Amino acid sequence: MADVDLVLGNDITAPVAIGEFSKFGCDKVFDRTKIALVPDHFTPNKDVKAARQCACMRNFAYEQDIKNYFEVGHDCGIEHALLPEKGLVTAGDLVIGADSHTCTYGALGAFSTGIGSTDMASAMATGKIWLRVPEAIRVELTGKFNRHVSGKDLILHLIGMIGVDGARYQSLEFTGSGIAALSMDDRFTIANMAIEAGAKNGIFPVDETCLKYLKEHGAKEPLVHEADVDAEYAQTIKIDLSKLKPTVAFPHLPENTREVDSIGEIKIDQVVIGSCTNGRISDLKAAAEILSGRKVAKNVRCIVIPATQKIWLEALELGYLKIFAESGCVVSTPTCGPCLGGHMGILAKGERAVTTTNRNFVGRMGHVESEIYLASPAVAAASAVLGKVASPDALI
Repeated sequence: MADVDLVLGNDITAPVAIGEFSKFGCDKVFDRTKIALVPDHFTPNKDVKAARQCACMRNFAYEQDIKNYFEVGHDCGIEHALLPEKGLVTAGDLVIGADSHTCTYGALGAFSTGIGSTDMASAMATGKIWLRVPEAIRVELTGKFNRHVSGKDLILHLIGMIGVDGARYQSLEFTGSGIAALSMDDRFTIANMAIEAGAKNGIFPVDETCLKYLKEHGAKEPLVHEADVDAEYAQTIKIDLSKLKPTVAFPHLPENTREVDSIGEIKIDQVVIGSCTNGRISDLKAAAEILSGRKVAKNVRCIVIPATQKIWLEALELGYLKIFAESGCVVSTPTCGPCLGGHMGILAKGERAVTTTNRNFVGRMGHVESEIYLASPAVAAASAVLGKVASPDALI
């Protein structure tokens, strides 16, 4: 049994937890400052059912005086980009969330993992969670990325190596000299998709880059843990970042990866740039640099979704939103939207999309006979311009 530092829920998972919470006989949550409730999946509300879900969570937040409730249009954003931005997670924290991509916060040296709504209810009542300590897989990184290669390419490459169950209930522990070459946004992307390899969590060392991020975002004092010198690992995987190329995961699993320059002609209908995986400012910058002065192919719909309101405003000030609009993109308010087939870009039968999201399961983004290709923002932007799955180098 472990004490939790933060319990997270969203507009899909929290209402179920709230219904279960009432069965515990508790009038109050264990700590109103250690619970975060974020409406982000079907927001702004797409229908009456979505509105009902959000109203349930909103009313609970007000009744319980939850400090970290984030309303649409105020401090809104996609939960896994929003919480680090708000300084709610620090190194050494134990964070659980009723959303599988809660593993994102491992980028900050926290142990964070997804749980079910019933576990969330229990944690809101008691402040505790039962966990089995996972074995660890050591992922040793060396070298530096080449141009147009990023954290998304690294995690897709790793999942392609070990498979979607290659790290089942294990911890992906990223180490090595290559860590220094990774930005915090790269680390968030990599940790976010640890679950796509079946991992319980992904975790990075707390170095100067991490400490600087924590300080800039007002996080509480970090508790830095390091692996023992004689720590035992289930296996060690070595990856040279300089040898990686832009990578795409083909339908219908994240492990179905191919290097983009080995892909033939695959025409597409839609591109999505955003999500808790790749909706941060560096992701938008990578896309804007490619789209600047170019037009999205006439047969393609390109949807750009900044991950938080703050990122949206920063993209506005930097001129990225103007670039997107002029190139023919639709720019959305922060939302998970099409990532889970919610709204803002559902696919019809037979349509193909290149997206910077994290899953490409059958029917994930719409019709069961649609196809999803996972890629980095650079590859997604190049694909939008060329109307097919493409490398940024194909534009030169």
